[in-house]
Amino acid sequence: MGFLSGKRALIVGLATDRSIAWGIAQAMHREGAELAFSYIERMADRVVPLAKEVGSDITFDMDVGSDESIAKGFAHLKTRWDHFDILVHAVAFASREALTGSFIDATTRDGFRVAHDISSYSLTVLARESLPFMTGRHGAIVALSYLGAVRSLPGYNVMGLAKASLEANVRFLAADLGPLGVRVNAISAGPIKTLSAAGIPGLRKMLAHVAAASPIKRNVTIADVGNAAAFLCSDLAAGITGEVTYVDGGFNSVGMSFPPDEAG
Repeated sequence: MGFLSGKRALIVGLATDRSIAWGIAQAMHREGAELAFSYIERMADRVVPLAKEVGSDITFDMDVGSDESIAKGFAHLKTRWDHFDILVHAVAFASREALTGSFIDATTRDGFRVAHDISSYSLTVLARESLPFMTGRHGAIVALSYLGAVRSLPGYNVMGLAKASLEANVRFLAADLGPLGVRVNAISAGPIKTLSAAGIPGLRKMLAHVAAASPIKRNVTIADVGNAAAFLCSDLAAGITGEVTYVDGGFNSVGMSFPPDEAG
């Protein structure tokens, strides 16, 4: 029996089998959770077959940039589930233009608004819509962040600001929802070659640098992140909320490193 047996999880943001959300789905399925998935319309052909691989026939279209679409999505979910225990927020977006060039030149008012709306505000509204399903249960919410929330990184630009907002969002939601029995945490994952990360300039260099500098001397995988998310959303983590947990091989802890032949 897995440590998520008897629990139900809604996963928002699955796109492909290389998504961090897929690593989370696989880990939660392995540990016994029932799963449901939302997707944006153009991803239906990818998400529905993946859902079936983990035993789920609950999939529905939901655009987190639209309050109307979110309301329709949760209304559909209500026809299948009267409760669930876990919300996984794996959603982020900034236009390619916003991630190209210097931060000051690439950041526009509209680009700033969109990045914060989709990447951060959506967590708040999804948490609000999830509360009626979590009433009287030991609920857990987990979101995905990145080191760019607290460090300047080349090319990450306005997404870094949006992730900083997301991490603050986690803390405020944790304070609000804790008395209701719902925990809220984030995972700051190391760089992984996902569909969304492909839009970040210099990704290959970033992966190589992190693999060389991190204490474990490799890049983390979607399975690494999935296992951590499954733990944080389980009763094993009942005392953890309002936290940003780094799953990056320890890269965030390194101040400086040298290649082996230069370390002497």
